[in-house]
Amino acid sequence: MVPGVFDVIVVGGGAAGLPCATFAAQRGAKVLVLEHAVQVGGTLHFSTGQMSAAGTRLQKTLGITDTPAAHLADIERINGGTGDKVLIALAVENAAETFDWLMDHGFTALPEHPVLGHGHEPYSERRYYWGEEGGLSVLQALLPPFEREVRAGRITLATETEALALIAADNVVTGVRARGPDGREQRFSGKNVVLTTGGYSRDPAFYREVTGRTQYVAMAYPFARGAGHKMGVAVGGTLRGRENYMALFGLLVDSHEFPAPITYAPDLHAHSRLPWELFVNARGERFVREDELSIHARESRLIEQPGVRFWAVFDEEILRAAPPILKNVSRAKVRALFATHPMFYRGETLAALAAKAGIDAAGLAASVRRYNEALASGARDAWGRAHRPRAIASPAYYAILFHGGATGGPVGLTVDGALRVTDKGGRPIRNLYAAGEVLGCGQTMGKAFVGGMNVTPAMTFGRLLGQKLLGW
Repeated sequence: MVPGVFDVIVVGGGAAGLPCATFAAQRGAKVLVLEHAVQVGGTLHFSTGQMSAAGTRLQKTLGITDTPAAHLADIERINGGTGDKVLIALAVENAAETFDWLMDHGFTALPEHPVLGHGHEPYSERRYYWGEEGGLSVLQALLPPFEREVRAGRITLATETEALALIAADNVVTGVRARGPDGREQRFSGKNVVLTTGGYSRDPAFYREVTGRTQYVAMAYPFARGAGHKMGVAVGGTLRGRENYMALFGLLVDSHEFPAPITYAPDLHAHSRLPWELFVNARGERFVREDELSIHARESRLIEQPGVRFWAVFDEEILRAAPPILKNVSRAKVRALFATHPMFYRGETLAALAAKAGIDAAGLAASVRRYNEALASGARDAWGRAHRPRAIASPAYYAILFHGGATGGPVGLTVDGALRVTDKGGRPIRNLYAAGEVLGCGQTMGKAFVGGMNVTPAMTFGRLLGQKLLGW
C-alpha cells in the first residue's frame, strides 16, 4: 500500500465512488479507494441501471426539448414533494452533464430510449434511459477512465479491504481504519474521506432497526450491509429518511425465513393482466382496487397494511379459467404449487383457507360476501373495481401470500448541499462527505419509486465531489 496521507479516501467503489475517485485524480489528487468486494462496481453488477436526465445531447439529437426544471416538477408530482429538495435539485440540475460524460465514455442507450417510464409512474417527457446490459452497461462506461487513473498511479485501489471505522476527533475525520485481505488491520490517513458504501438491505437486523420494517427479500447486493451508515453515525452523523419507506407490490418469496430468495414472477398489475382475484390483508380486508392501473397507488396502499403483505384470494373456477397468475408458468404448474410452496394455501371452505393462510376468517368471509353481492346485484364495487369476471363462490378456495420489499433502503446519512455529513446540530463533520445510496434512496426519490433517481444522483454526486466540491 502506498504510504503517506491521501488527499481523498473513497470508501466504496460503486456508482458514486468510481466517478468521485476518477475526477479527483484528474484534478491531481492522490486518491485511495477501499473496496470490500473482490472487484469494483457495487450494485451495478446487480441493478437494472435506470437513469434519468433532462437536457442531454441525446435528447437534443432526437428533437426532444427538456429542462431540469421540467424534470424537477415531474419528480415532485410523482413523489408528492417528499425527499430532500436540495439534493434532488442538485442531482437534477447536474444530471445531463453526467449522462453526456457517460456517453462520451461508451455508454449506449437502448434503441428506443429515452422513454417516458417503465413499470412505475411515467415522466411527462422522454428522459429515462437504460442500457442493453442494465447496470453493467453503466459500469462498462465508468471503468475505463477510472482504470486509466489507477494505471497512472493517481488512484490506489485496495479491493477485498473492509472499512471498519473512521478515524476522528473533535468533529474532524482524519482517516479510515480497515482490514485487508490478509486479515490485518491498517490505518489510512486522508485529508478528505468520502463514504460511497451503498445501502444496508443485506443486514436484516440493521434494516429493521432503521426502517422499522422487515426485510423480506434477499435480492440486494451482498455487501450492502450499512457500513457507511454505521461509520458515519459513530463519529456523530445522523440518519434520516425512515418516513420515505416504500415497497414493491407483490413479491413472491420461497421461505418464511427472511430475508428469502424470490421465486417466480407474479403478474399482478392490471396493465398486463386484469385481476380475477381479491387482494386482502391479514384482517381479511380488501385494501386497494385490484384493477388500479397506478403501480404507485397500489404500493402506497400496501405499505399501510399489517406486515406490508397481502394475499390474493380466489376459488376453483377462477383457478380453472383465469390467465395464470404467475408469468410464464402454466395453470397446471400453479395448481401443483399449492401442495409444495410455503406461500400457497388451499382450503375446502373460506374458513379453512383463512386458518391455513393466517387471515382473519370473519374479515375474509365479509370481504368475499360483499364482493359477491355487489357483483350479483350489479351494484358498483366498493373499491370501484371494473373488472369482475365472476364471483368467488366455488370450492375449493385458494390464497397466495405476497410480500412488499425493495433492494434499496430509504434511510441514509444526513448531508448538506455540499454533500458534507452533518451532526445532530446540523454542523458539518469536517473532512467527511457522502454520496450514493449511503444517503438513502428516500432522499433522492422521496416516498415513491421515481425512474432513474438512484443511479444518476449517485454518479452525479460522486462526479461533483471529485470535480468541484472536495478541497485539499
